[in-house]
Amino acid sequence: MTSTRRRVAIPAAAAALALGLAACGGDGDGEDGAVEPSEGQSKLEALQEAGTITVAFAGEAPYSFQNDDNELVGASVALQERIWGELGIDTVEGVESQWDQLIPGLNAGHFDVVAAGMSILPERCEQAIFSDPEFQYTTALMVQEGNPFDVHDMQDVVEAQDEGLRMAAMSGAIEATYADDLGIDATEVGSPQDGMDQVTGGRADVFALTGISLNWMKDNNPDAPVEVTDTFVAVVDGVEQFGAGGTVFRPEDTELRDAYNEKLAEIVSSEEEYLSVVGEWGFTEGERPTGDFTTEQLCAGDIG
Repeated sequence: MTSTRRRVAIPAAAAALALGLAACGGDGDGEDGAVEPSEGQSKLEALQEAGTITVAFAGEAPYSFQNDDNELVGASVALQERIWGELGIDTVEGVESQWDQLIPGLNAGHFDVVAAGMSILPERCEQAIFSDPEFQYTTALMVQEGNPFDVHDMQDVVEAQDEGLRMAAMSGAIEATYADDLGIDATEVGSPQDGMDQVTGGRADVFALTGISLNWMKDNNPDAPVEVTDTFVAVVDGVEQFGAGGTVFRPEDTELRDAYNEKLAEIVSSEEEYLSVVGEWGFTEGERPTGDFTTEQLCAGDIG
């Protein structure tokens, strides 16, 4: 599938900001990138007037990541470009941030929204508000070639620990939460590439992440001595852990979130329309939200 959409460059100032966020956090005055409405003006009106929205991402392909040409690309980015463009905001400007700094940076005013395929989880809903689900996903395991521990889901990982298996998970990702809940002593890494390096370097035997991300990494590193298991729905305490991700907004930006949701609904309601936006990045009908669960249910932890 081809696409004619423009790519979003990541300004040098934004890259510098991302590094600063990890080191010192923000002061909340909005001067680093977020557009602040004037008195009597809505956030959406302010963004339309500015013509630019600043979007944070965390470098997890194929959701949102920086390519070799210093452009912000990915399925989350494609959705942002499409939806904000339809809402009268022509420019999407990217800021790369550490995963665990995304919501703090958002609330500190360093950017307007977060688009990183972030899981909608109760503890995150206490800090920010989420769009309706944009992606639903399942977990997979990246293992060494031949899958020497013969692991295919989280329960296999639990059992294989007794045989010496070492697991890696991305800090802040839902798979790290699964590991903690299941009593797995997982090494936390800062990025998907770090997790893959743990496996290829022999420092971990398995790296758990969403299946779409692991398969993207494997397809783009064909010489790496790894393989990716079939995807699965994680089970914790006998409950299946269904997951979905969405765009993240500051708690006060409900009107902006609602406007975004209206345009998002037009896309996810049609398989053809959905794949025309995100299919380029390896997403399939299986990742399209079908209304089986809502953001409200995910925030309340009522899925399972």
